[in-house]
Amino acid sequence: MSAPPQIVETQEPAAPPGAVDRALRVFGDVRAGEGGTVLLMALNVAILLVAYYVLKTVREPLILLAGGAELKSYAAAAQALTLVAYVPLYGWVAGRMPRQRFLAAVVIFFVACIELFVLGSRAGVPHLGFVFYVWVGIFSLTTIAQFWSFANEVFTRDEGDRLFPLIAVGSTAGAPLGAALADTLFAHGVGPFSMMQLAAAILFLHLVLYRVLARRLRGAAKPRAQAPISAGNGFALVLKSRYLRLIAGLLVLLNLANTVGEFILARAVVSAADARSAAVAGFSKQAFIGGFYADYFFWVNVLTILIQAFLVSRIVKRLGMGGVVLALPVVALGVYGVAAAGAGLVTLRLLKTAENSTDYSVMNTAKQMLWLPTTRVEKYKAKQAIDTFFVRFGDVLAALLVFLGTHVIALGVAGFAWANIAVVLAAIGVALLLLREYRRLASSPEFSKA
Repeated sequence: MSAPPQIVETQEPAAPPGAVDRALRVFGDVRAGEGGTVLLMALNVAILLVAYYVLKTVREPLILLAGGAELKSYAAAAQALTLVAYVPLYGWVAGRMPRQRFLAAVVIFFVACIELFVLGSRAGVPHLGFVFYVWVGIFSLTTIAQFWSFANEVFTRDEGDRLFPLIAVGSTAGAPLGAALADTLFAHGVGPFSMMQLAAAILFLHLVLYRVLARRLRGAAKPRAQAPISAGNGFALVLKSRYLRLIAGLLVLLNLANTVGEFILARAVVSAADARSAAVAGFSKQAFIGGFYADYFFWVNVLTILIQAFLVSRIVKRLGMGGVVLALPVVALGVYGVAAAGAGLVTLRLLKTAENSTDYSVMNTAKQMLWLPTTRVEKYKAKQAIDTFFVRFGDVLAALLVFLGTHVIALGVAGFAWANIAVVLAAIGVALLLLREYRRLASSPEFSKA
Protein backbone atom coordinates (compact mmCIF):
# COMPACT_ATOMS: atom_id res chain seq x y z
CA MET A 1 0.00 0.00 0.00
CA SER A 2 1.18 3.43 -0.76
CA ALA A 3 1.49 5.88 2.07
CA PRO A 4 -1.47 8.21 2.50
CA PRO A 5 -0.88 11.68 1.15
CA GLN A 6 0.32 14.16 3.73
CA ILE A 7 -1.92 17.07 4.51
CA VAL A 8 0.01 20.28 4.49
CA GLU A 9 -1.61 23.07 6.51
CA THR A 10 -1.47 26.39 4.78
CA GLN A 11 -1.98 29.69 6.48
CA GLU A 12 -4.20 32.17 4.73
CA PRO A 13 -2.35 35.34 3.91
CA ALA A 14 -3.25 38.25 6.16
CA ALA A 15 -5.64 40.76 4.69
CA PRO A 16 -3.81 43.75 3.24
CA PRO A 17 -4.14 47.02 5.15
CA GLY A 18 -6.82 49.40 3.90
CA ALA A 19 -6.50 53.07 3.12
CA VAL A 20 -7.42 54.11 6.69
CA ASP A 21 -4.90 51.67 8.16
CA ARG A 22 -2.14 53.02 5.92
CA ALA A 23 -3.03 56.63 6.70
CA LEU A 24 -2.91 56.04 10.45
CA ARG A 25 0.45 54.27 10.22
CA VAL A 26 1.99 57.73 9.91
CA PHE A 27 1.12 58.21 13.60
CA GLY A 28 1.45 54.72 15.06
CA ASP A 29 1.59 50.96 14.56
CA VAL A 30 -1.86 50.32 13.08
CA ARG A 31 -2.34 46.91 11.49
CA ALA A 32 -4.74 45.63 8.86
CA GLY A 33 -8.39 46.08 9.84
CA GLU A 34 -7.72 48.19 12.92
CA GLY A 35 -7.91 51.69 11.41
CA GLY A 36 -11.69 51.97 11.29
CA THR A 37 -12.09 50.88 14.90
CA VAL A 38 -9.38 53.29 16.05
CA LEU A 39 -11.08 56.18 14.28
CA LEU A 40 -14.49 55.31 15.77
CA MET A 41 -13.01 55.03 19.26
CA ALA A 42 -11.16 58.34 18.88
CA LEU A 43 -14.31 60.00 17.54
CA ASN A 44 -16.40 58.68 20.42
CA VAL A 45 -14.07 59.95 23.14
CA ALA A 46 -13.73 63.26 21.26
CA ILE A 47 -17.52 63.69 21.28
CA LEU A 48 -17.60 62.89 25.00
CA LEU A 49 -14.93 65.53 25.68
CA VAL A 50 -16.80 68.12 23.60
CA ALA A 51 -19.90 67.60 25.78
CA TYR A 52 -17.81 67.67 28.96
CA TYR A 53 -16.04 70.92 28.08
CA VAL A 54 -19.31 72.63 27.21
CA LEU A 55 -20.59 71.64 30.67
CA LYS A 56 -17.27 72.47 32.33
CA THR A 57 -17.27 75.96 30.83
CA VAL A 58 -20.92 76.54 31.78
CA ARG A 59 -20.26 75.66 35.42
CA GLU A 60 -17.68 78.45 35.89
CA PRO A 61 -20.01 81.49 35.76
CA LEU A 62 -22.70 79.58 37.65
CA ILE A 63 -20.40 78.84 40.60
CA LEU A 64 -18.28 82.02 40.57
CA LEU A 65 -21.21 84.42 40.37
CA ALA A 66 -23.03 82.46 43.09
CA GLY A 67 -20.24 82.46 45.65
CA GLY A 68 -16.89 83.43 44.15
CA ALA A 69 -13.61 81.55 44.04
CA GLU A 70 -13.94 80.45 47.67
CA LEU A 71 -17.24 78.60 47.07
CA LYS A 72 -15.66 76.97 44.01
CA SER A 73 -12.95 75.47 46.22
CA TYR A 74 -15.53 74.14 48.67
CA ALA A 75 -17.55 72.61 45.81
CA ALA A 76 -14.44 70.74 44.64
CA ALA A 77 -14.09 69.31 48.15
CA ALA A 78 -17.75 68.30 48.15
CA GLN A 79 -17.02 66.16 45.09
CA ALA A 80 -14.57 64.08 47.12
CA LEU A 81 -17.04 63.57 49.95
CA THR A 82 -19.77 62.55 47.50
CA LEU A 83 -17.42 60.03 45.86
CA VAL A 84 -17.03 58.14 49.15
CA ALA A 85 -20.57 56.86 48.64
CA TYR A 86 -20.67 57.08 44.85
CA VAL A 87 -17.66 54.85 44.02
CA PRO A 88 -18.97 51.73 45.84
CA LEU A 89 -22.47 52.32 44.42
CA TYR A 90 -21.11 52.60 40.86
CA GLY A 91 -19.17 49.33 41.30
CA TRP A 92 -22.21 47.58 42.76
CA VAL A 93 -24.43 48.56 39.81
CA ALA A 94 -21.71 47.72 37.27
CA GLY A 95 -21.49 44.17 38.62
CA ARG A 96 -25.20 43.56 38.09
CA MET A 97 -25.81 44.68 34.50
CA PRO A 98 -24.52 43.52 31.11
CA ARG A 99 -21.83 45.81 29.72
CA GLN A 100 -23.75 47.44 26.90
CA ARG A 101 -26.86 47.99 29.00
CA PHE A 102 -24.76 49.50 31.78
CA LEU A 103 -23.01 51.89 29.35
CA ALA A 104 -26.38 53.07 28.07
CA ALA A 105 -27.86 53.37 31.56
CA VAL A 106 -25.02 55.58 32.79
CA VAL A 107 -25.19 57.97 29.82
CA ILE A 108 -29.00 58.21 30.01
CA PHE A 109 -28.77 58.83 33.77
CA PHE A 110 -26.47 61.82 33.24
CA VAL A 111 -28.65 63.19 30.42
CA ALA A 112 -31.63 62.98 32.79
CA CYS A 113 -29.63 64.88 35.41
CA ILE A 114 -29.00 67.69 32.89
CA GLU A 115 -32.73 67.99 32.28
CA LEU A 116 -33.33 68.19 36.03
CA PHE A 117 -30.83 71.08 36.28
CA VAL A 118 -32.68 72.90 33.48
CA LEU A 119 -35.99 72.39 35.28
CA GLY A 120 -34.38 73.46 38.55
CA SER A 121 -33.24 76.75 37.00
CA ARG A 122 -36.78 77.52 35.85
CA ALA A 123 -38.14 76.70 39.30
CA GLY A 124 -35.55 78.90 41.02
CA VAL A 125 -33.95 76.09 43.02
CA PRO A 126 -31.32 77.62 45.36
CA HIS A 127 -27.60 76.71 45.27
CA LEU A 128 -27.98 75.15 41.81
CA GLY A 129 -24.53 76.37 40.71
CA PHE A 130 -22.89 74.64 43.65
CA VAL A 131 -24.68 71.34 43.03
CA PHE A 132 -23.97 71.53 39.30
CA TYR A 133 -20.26 72.05 39.94
CA VAL A 134 -20.15 68.90 42.09
CA TRP A 135 -22.17 66.96 39.52
CA VAL A 136 -19.94 67.94 36.56
CA GLY A 137 -16.87 66.61 38.38
CA ILE A 138 -18.54 63.25 39.03
CA PHE A 139 -19.91 63.12 35.48
CA SER A 140 -16.44 63.61 33.98
CA LEU A 141 -14.76 61.05 36.22
CA THR A 142 -17.43 58.45 35.52
CA THR A 143 -17.86 58.78 31.77
CA ILE A 144 -14.17 59.15 30.89
CA ALA A 145 -13.18 56.21 33.11
CA GLN A 146 -16.06 54.21 31.63
CA PHE A 147 -14.81 54.84 28.10
CA TRP A 148 -11.34 53.56 28.93
CA SER A 149 -12.79 50.54 30.75
CA PHE A 150 -14.65 49.72 27.53
CA ALA A 151 -11.42 50.14 25.56
CA ASN A 152 -9.53 47.87 27.96
CA GLU A 153 -12.17 45.20 27.51
CA VAL A 154 -12.13 45.07 23.72
CA PHE A 155 -8.37 45.39 23.15
CA THR A 156 -5.57 43.12 24.30
CA ARG A 157 -2.55 44.55 26.09
CA ASP A 158 -0.49 44.47 22.88
CA GLU A 159 -3.25 46.21 20.94
CA GLY A 160 -3.70 48.75 23.71
CA ASP A 161 0.02 49.56 23.80
CA ARG A 162 -0.10 50.26 20.07
CA LEU A 163 -3.49 51.89 19.68
CA PHE A 164 -4.33 53.74 22.91
CA PRO A 165 -2.00 56.68 22.12
CA LEU A 166 -3.88 57.18 18.85
CA ILE A 167 -7.30 56.85 20.48
CA ALA A 168 -6.23 59.38 23.14
CA VAL A 169 -5.74 61.97 20.40
CA GLY A 170 -9.54 62.06 20.22
CA SER A 171 -9.62 63.04 23.88
CA THR A 172 -7.09 65.84 23.49
CA ALA A 173 -8.81 67.09 20.32
CA GLY A 174 -12.35 67.01 21.75
CA ALA A 175 -11.48 69.18 24.74
CA PRO A 176 -10.45 72.35 22.82
CA LEU A 177 -13.33 71.84 20.39
CA GLY A 178 -15.75 71.81 23.30
CA ALA A 179 -14.16 74.90 24.84
CA ALA A 180 -14.23 76.73 21.49
CA LEU A 181 -17.89 75.79 21.00
CA ALA A 182 -18.76 77.12 24.47
CA ASP A 183 -16.82 80.33 23.79
CA THR A 184 -18.73 80.90 20.54
CA LEU A 185 -22.08 80.24 22.21
CA PHE A 186 -21.31 82.64 25.08
CA ALA A 187 -20.25 85.29 22.54
CA HIS A 188 -23.60 84.94 20.74
CA GLY A 189 -25.57 85.33 23.95
CA VAL A 190 -26.59 81.69 24.42
CA GLY A 191 -27.46 81.05 28.06
CA PRO A 192 -25.86 78.40 30.28
CA PHE A 193 -28.96 76.20 30.49
CA SER A 194 -29.49 76.18 26.72
CA MET A 195 -25.86 75.07 26.43
CA MET A 196 -26.62 72.23 28.86
CA GLN A 197 -29.34 71.03 26.49
CA LEU A 198 -26.84 71.01 23.63
CA ALA A 199 -24.43 68.94 25.72
CA ALA A 200 -27.24 66.45 26.41
CA ALA A 201 -27.83 66.03 22.67
CA ILE A 202 -24.08 65.46 22.13
CA LEU A 203 -24.13 62.76 24.82
CA PHE A 204 -26.86 60.91 22.92
CA LEU A 205 -24.53 60.86 19.89
CA HIS A 206 -21.82 59.47 22.19
CA LEU A 207 -24.22 56.69 23.18
CA VAL A 208 -25.05 55.90 19.54
CA LEU A 209 -21.35 55.46 18.77
CA TYR A 210 -21.06 53.01 21.67
CA ARG A 211 -23.72 50.90 19.94
CA VAL A 212 -21.94 51.17 16.57
CA LEU A 213 -18.67 50.06 18.18
CA ALA A 214 -20.37 47.19 19.99
CA ARG A 215 -21.70 45.83 16.69
CA ARG A 216 -18.34 46.30 14.98
CA LEU A 217 -16.50 44.54 17.81
CA ARG A 218 -19.07 41.79 18.43
CA GLY A 219 -17.18 38.64 19.31
CA ALA A 220 -13.88 40.52 19.50
CA ALA A 221 -13.74 40.81 23.30
CA LYS A 222 -10.87 38.72 24.59
CA PRO A 223 -11.40 35.89 27.12
CA ARG A 224 -9.36 37.73 29.74
CA ALA A 225 -11.59 40.77 29.40
CA GLN A 226 -14.71 38.58 29.69
CA ALA A 227 -13.51 36.86 32.85
CA PRO A 228 -14.86 38.26 36.12
CA ILE A 229 -12.57 40.51 38.10
CA SER A 230 -11.36 39.10 41.40
CA ALA A 231 -13.06 40.23 44.56
CA GLY A 232 -11.45 43.13 46.36
CA ASN A 233 -12.24 46.54 47.77
CA GLY A 234 -10.49 49.35 45.91
CA PHE A 235 -9.78 51.36 49.04
CA ALA A 236 -8.36 48.32 50.86
CA LEU A 237 -6.13 47.43 47.89
CA VAL A 238 -4.61 50.90 47.94
CA LEU A 239 -4.00 50.95 51.67
CA LYS A 240 -2.19 47.60 51.78
CA SER A 241 0.24 48.31 48.91
CA ARG A 242 3.20 50.67 49.39
CA TYR A 243 3.37 51.27 45.63
CA LEU A 244 -0.31 52.18 45.37
CA ARG A 245 -0.11 54.38 48.45
CA LEU A 246 2.72 56.31 46.80
CA ILE A 247 0.68 56.73 43.59
CA ALA A 248 -2.26 57.98 45.65
CA GLY A 249 -0.03 60.32 47.66
CA LEU A 250 1.56 61.82 44.56
CA LEU A 251 -1.79 62.46 42.89
CA VAL A 252 -3.26 63.96 46.08
CA LEU A 253 -0.36 66.44 46.34
CA LEU A 254 -0.40 67.36 42.67
CA ASN A 255 -4.16 67.89 42.71
CA LEU A 256 -3.88 69.95 45.89
CA ALA A 257 -1.38 72.26 44.20
CA ASN A 258 -3.41 72.47 41.00
CA THR A 259 -6.69 73.26 42.79
CA VAL A 260 -5.09 75.99 44.89
CA GLY A 261 -3.61 77.37 41.68
CA GLU A 262 -7.10 77.41 40.13
CA PHE A 263 -8.33 79.33 43.18
CA ILE A 264 -5.59 81.91 42.68
CA LEU A 265 -6.58 82.32 39.02
CA ALA A 266 -10.34 82.38 39.77
CA ARG A 267 -9.91 85.11 42.37
CA ALA A 268 -7.96 87.19 39.87
CA VAL A 269 -10.68 86.67 37.23
CA VAL A 270 -13.49 87.71 39.60
CA SER A 271 -11.51 90.78 40.69
CA ALA A 272 -11.00 91.78 37.04
CA ALA A 273 -14.72 91.29 36.31
CA ASP A 274 -15.70 93.40 39.32
CA ALA A 275 -13.31 96.18 38.28
CA ARG A 276 -14.64 96.28 34.71
CA SER A 277 -18.24 96.15 35.88
CA ALA A 278 -17.64 99.18 38.10
CA ALA A 279 -16.03 101.09 35.23
CA VAL A 280 -18.29 100.13 32.30
CA ALA A 281 -22.06 100.51 32.36
CA GLY A 282 -23.94 97.38 31.25
CA PHE A 283 -20.84 95.20 31.49
CA SER A 284 -21.79 91.48 31.78
CA LYS A 285 -19.66 89.73 34.35
CA GLN A 286 -21.21 86.38 33.43
CA ALA A 287 -20.21 86.74 29.77
CA PHE A 288 -16.72 87.98 30.73
CA ILE A 289 -16.04 85.06 33.08
CA GLY A 290 -17.57 82.51 30.69
CA GLY A 291 -15.57 83.89 27.76
CA PHE A 292 -12.35 84.00 29.79
CA TYR A 293 -12.63 80.37 30.84
CA ALA A 294 -13.73 79.18 27.40
CA ASP A 295 -10.64 80.81 25.86
CA TYR A 296 -8.43 79.58 28.70
CA PHE A 297 -9.64 75.98 28.37
CA PHE A 298 -9.25 76.18 24.59
CA TRP A 299 -5.57 77.17 24.70
CA VAL A 300 -4.79 74.74 27.50
CA ASN A 301 -6.07 71.92 25.33
CA VAL A 302 -4.44 73.13 22.12
CA LEU A 303 -1.10 73.15 23.92
CA THR A 304 -1.97 69.73 25.37
CA ILE A 305 -2.42 68.34 21.85
CA LEU A 306 0.93 69.75 20.71
CA ILE A 307 2.77 68.35 23.73
CA GLN A 308 1.04 64.97 23.40
CA ALA A 309 1.78 64.72 19.68
CA PHE A 310 5.37 65.96 19.60
CA LEU A 311 6.94 65.70 23.07
CA VAL A 312 5.51 62.91 25.22
CA SER A 313 6.84 59.96 23.24
CA ARG A 314 10.26 61.62 23.05
CA ILE A 315 10.30 62.24 26.81
CA VAL A 316 9.44 58.59 27.45
CA LYS A 317 12.08 57.39 24.97
CA ARG A 318 14.91 59.59 26.27
CA LEU A 319 14.11 60.03 29.97
CA GLY A 320 11.94 57.01 30.74
CA MET A 321 9.40 56.86 33.54
CA GLY A 322 11.34 59.39 35.60
CA GLY A 323 10.96 62.00 32.87
CA VAL A 324 7.17 61.75 32.61
CA VAL A 325 6.57 61.44 36.37
CA LEU A 326 8.74 64.42 37.32
CA ALA A 327 7.75 66.70 34.42
CA LEU A 328 4.63 68.15 36.08
CA PRO A 329 6.19 68.76 39.54
CA VAL A 330 9.15 70.53 37.93
CA VAL A 331 6.88 72.71 35.76
CA ALA A 332 4.62 73.46 38.76
CA LEU A 333 7.62 74.47 40.86
CA GLY A 334 8.54 77.05 38.23
CA VAL A 335 4.92 78.22 37.85
CA TYR A 336 4.41 78.97 41.53
CA GLY A 337 7.89 80.38 41.91
CA VAL A 338 7.00 83.04 39.34
CA ALA A 339 3.55 83.55 40.91
CA ALA A 340 5.12 84.08 44.34
CA ALA A 341 7.29 86.83 42.88
CA GLY A 342 4.16 88.76 41.85
CA ALA A 343 2.03 88.16 38.77
CA GLY A 344 -1.05 89.77 37.19
CA LEU A 345 -4.03 88.08 35.53
CA VAL A 346 -2.35 87.70 32.13
CA THR A 347 0.77 86.11 33.64
CA LEU A 348 -1.27 83.87 35.95
CA ARG A 349 -3.25 82.63 32.99
CA LEU A 350 -0.09 81.79 31.03
CA LEU A 351 1.39 80.01 34.05
CA LYS A 352 -1.73 77.92 34.66
CA THR A 353 -1.93 77.12 30.94
CA ALA A 354 1.60 75.67 31.11
CA GLU A 355 0.84 73.68 34.27
CA ASN A 356 -2.49 72.25 33.08
CA SER A 357 -1.29 71.35 29.59
CA THR A 358 1.64 69.44 31.13
CA ASP A 359 -0.80 67.73 33.50
CA TYR A 360 -3.21 66.69 30.73
CA SER A 361 -0.48 65.37 28.42
CA VAL A 362 2.76 64.25 30.08
CA MET A 363 1.34 63.50 33.53
CA ASN A 364 -1.75 61.84 32.10
CA THR A 365 0.52 59.47 30.18
CA ALA A 366 2.58 58.82 33.30
CA LYS A 367 -0.56 58.01 35.33
CA GLN A 368 -1.47 55.25 32.87
CA MET A 369 2.08 53.86 32.65
CA LEU A 370 2.35 53.61 36.43
CA TRP A 371 -0.28 50.85 36.41
CA LEU A 372 1.71 48.47 34.21
CA PRO A 373 3.40 46.55 37.08
CA THR A 374 0.13 45.90 38.97
CA THR A 375 -2.35 43.04 39.16
CA ARG A 376 -5.58 42.96 37.17
CA VAL A 377 -7.77 43.63 40.20
CA GLU A 378 -5.56 46.59 41.13
CA LYS A 379 -5.83 47.96 37.59
CA TYR A 380 -9.61 47.98 37.81
CA LYS A 381 -10.65 48.52 41.43
CA ALA A 382 -7.67 50.28 43.02
CA LYS A 383 -7.27 52.53 39.97
CA GLN A 384 -10.92 53.55 40.19
CA ALA A 385 -10.47 54.46 43.86
CA ILE A 386 -7.31 56.48 43.20
CA ASP A 387 -8.56 58.23 40.06
CA THR A 388 -11.76 59.32 41.80
CA PHE A 389 -11.64 59.56 45.58
CA PHE A 390 -7.93 60.04 46.23
CA VAL A 391 -7.54 62.60 43.45
CA ARG A 392 -10.54 64.51 44.78
CA PHE A 393 -9.21 64.24 48.33
CA GLY A 394 -6.59 66.71 47.14
CA ASP A 395 -9.53 69.08 46.60
CA VAL A 396 -10.59 68.58 50.23
CA LEU A 397 -7.12 69.60 51.37
CA ALA A 398 -7.19 72.52 48.94
CA ALA A 399 -10.53 73.70 50.37
CA LEU A 400 -9.03 73.56 53.86
CA LEU A 401 -5.99 75.53 52.73
CA VAL A 402 -8.20 78.09 50.98
CA PHE A 403 -10.34 78.48 54.10
CA LEU A 404 -7.32 78.97 56.36
CA GLY A 405 -5.62 81.29 53.87
CA THR A 406 -8.77 83.35 53.38
CA HIS A 407 -10.28 83.55 56.88
CA VAL A 408 -7.47 82.81 59.35
CA ILE A 409 -4.12 84.06 58.07
CA ALA A 410 -5.26 86.23 55.12
CA LEU A 411 -2.90 84.99 52.41
CA GLY A 412 -2.61 86.93 49.19
CA VAL A 413 -1.61 85.57 45.78
CA ALA A 414 2.05 85.39 46.83
CA GLY A 415 1.16 83.60 50.08
CA PHE A 416 -0.88 80.92 48.33
CA ALA A 417 1.89 80.54 45.76
CA TRP A 418 4.47 79.94 48.51
CA ALA A 419 2.15 77.34 50.08
CA ASN A 420 1.97 75.60 46.70
CA ILE A 421 5.76 75.61 46.42
CA ALA A 422 5.91 73.63 49.67
CA VAL A 423 3.30 71.18 48.36
CA VAL A 424 5.16 70.69 45.07
CA LEU A 425 8.46 70.04 46.87
CA ALA A 426 6.69 67.34 48.90
CA ALA A 427 5.30 65.90 45.65
CA ILE A 428 8.81 65.68 44.19
CA GLY A 429 9.93 63.72 47.25
CA VAL A 430 7.02 61.29 46.90
CA ALA A 431 7.68 60.97 43.16
CA LEU A 432 11.29 59.93 43.78
CA LEU A 433 10.14 57.21 46.24
CA LEU A 434 7.49 56.09 43.75
CA LEU A 435 10.03 55.79 40.93
CA ARG A 436 12.26 53.61 43.11
CA GLU A 437 9.31 51.33 43.91
CA TYR A 438 8.28 51.25 40.25
CA ARG A 439 11.73 50.09 39.18
CA ARG A 440 11.65 47.37 41.85
CA LEU A 441 8.28 46.06 40.66
CA ALA A 442 9.11 46.40 36.97
CA SER A 443 12.25 44.27 37.41
CA SER A 444 10.40 41.48 39.24
CA PRO A 445 9.43 38.23 37.44
CA GLU A 446 5.73 38.96 38.02
CA PHE A 447 5.92 42.10 35.86
CA SER A 448 5.29 40.23 32.64
CA LYS A 449 2.20 38.64 34.16
CA ALA A 450 0.66 41.92 35.35
